[in-house]
Amino acid sequence: MTLPEGMVNAVYHETEISRYQGNPLIEALPPILDVQKLRLGLASNIEFNPTDIYLAKQTRIHVISQLLDSFFQPLSRHVHLELKLSIMLRQGYVGRNLATGLLNSHIQNGYERIQQGNLSVYRFEHVQSTAKSMVLIGCSGSGKTVSLNRILATYPKMIYHEKYNFIQIVFLKIDCPHDGSLKSLCHNFFREIDSIMSTNYVRRYVQKRHSVETLIALMAQIANTHAIGLLVIDEIQHLNVKNSGGAERMLNFFVTLVNEISVPIVMVGTPKASPIFEMDLRSARRGAGFGSILWEPLSKPSSDEDVSQTEWGAFTTCLWKYQWLTKANDITNDIRDTWYDLSQGIMDIVIKLFVLSQIRAIVTGIERITPDLIQKVYEDELKPIHPMINALRSGDISKIARFSDLTIPDVDIKILEFSKLLQSKQEKTNKLPKYQGNDKAIRLHNLLVDMGFESDLLEPLINRALNEHPGLTMKDWTMLVIKWSQDGDIKKVTPKPKAKIIKMKDWHTLDSRDLRFLRSQADTEDKFQDSLNREGIFFDTENWLRSMA
Repeated sequence: MTLPEGMVNAVYHETEISRYQGNPLIEALPPILDVQKLRLGLASNIEFNPTDIYLAKQTRIHVISQLLDSFFQPLSRHVHLELKLSIMLRQGYVGRNLATGLLNSHIQNGYERIQQGNLSVYRFEHVQSTAKSMVLIGCSGSGKTVSLNRILATYPKMIYHEKYNFIQIVFLKIDCPHDGSLKSLCHNFFREIDSIMSTNYVRRYVQKRHSVETLIALMAQIANTHAIGLLVIDEIQHLNVKNSGGAERMLNFFVTLVNEISVPIVMVGTPKASPIFEMDLRSARRGAGFGSILWEPLSKPSSDEDVSQTEWGAFTTCLWKYQWLTKANDITNDIRDTWYDLSQGIMDIVIKLFVLSQIRAIVTGIERITPDLIQKVYEDELKPIHPMINALRSGDISKIARFSDLTIPDVDIKILEFSKLLQSKQEKTNKLPKYQGNDKAIRLHNLLVDMGFESDLLEPLINRALNEHPGLTMKDWTMLVIKWSQDGDIKKVTPKPKAKIIKMKDWHTLDSRDLRFLRSQADTEDKFQDSLNREGIFFDTENWLRSMA
């Protein structure tokens, strides 16, 4: 039997937990992961080849852009979130055992409620819900949705139990509607079920004018019919208190979902949604039956902390490794300080600043990331988020609340602008006309130039190597071209290299320790002297004289 996409055949595992044993819905789930395996399972799978820094500039922009979607560094907060989701998912199935008939009891109770139009009626009194709810609150860009998707991806979306001829939906994720109504939220539930199960619930229920209470009863019946393990409701800040009948009614709606549907629910949103769950102590406890998680930005290490042992240090150190720049430098405290100040630890902004800085470094020819470059990228490319960053920097809660839902700009447009600018520059100063767009030849050319081999013979030697030996690797081609040039195995004689004069406007492209590069990064003489001191270029005469006394 060929299963639909996202569905797997049930393979049952020993759970080692007596409460879970004998429950096919739990035993078919992947084994509970220890922390080490979890981190490996969540980590990025980005292929990094050091020689890719010699790819053509346009190609490198494409390679760098993969960080926007693919980079993920597991932190302690992710381990904590996964643990909670793992417990909620499994415990929610305890009261819905497919093998003992408990699930059928839930389904029969749901049928009675629909028939009588009353959420409080039931046929089997002994059936108890073991579902819990949880609230995850964090500002835009803090990684809530990405982290949830990454963790949920460690589970199959649907499991087919051949023995019982039953399809189990492990998790279902829906977004709150932009019109902010609870009825539309229920409609989104039916649409998502239809999209993964090819059912027709939208036609059967959405097109009829059912009340919210009736829709909840229908959702409960469908959730148990398909044994949904976890319901994730994202973007709950879109719910409109006025359109939904007030915050108290909204909270009652979520509590009813958990109690009547008997499915664990995770509610995700920005701080704008906090008032729903903070009306009073009683309401807060009801809205977060399994606790709430406040997902704050990464905190800045204090001056006496070892940066490498902090989450900010771990995140930036891991991200810094993914550079495709020919003059990539080590990360410094100045870079980290500037990076944090302009991102305030919001992970999405941290990554976007890094990606845009790399691309600008390529376009401008500087080929490395500096504090000044990061500052320039922030000022030019991320203007829409300046109010939010200023509010976070101030620490004023009232200011932060005003910008809690500020959208972080999509950097795809910025990348396209950089790409067009680079293409325009290359069309004006195309130094590789004979390669005719051959990526391997261009890559070999860049590699040899970076190694210091610049000659009028470079193009004919590269063309000859690729034509005569097309099956070699980049390493072999490099050694071959160098050997030919050293052996004089070409009719033309290598011209004597001419002294190269670098104009002041191009000093920023020189090596990091070059005095001209350091001068290009300093606005004033004082800053230039500070740079020389940091690099250890100035000789400390006074200390030397004191040591000799």
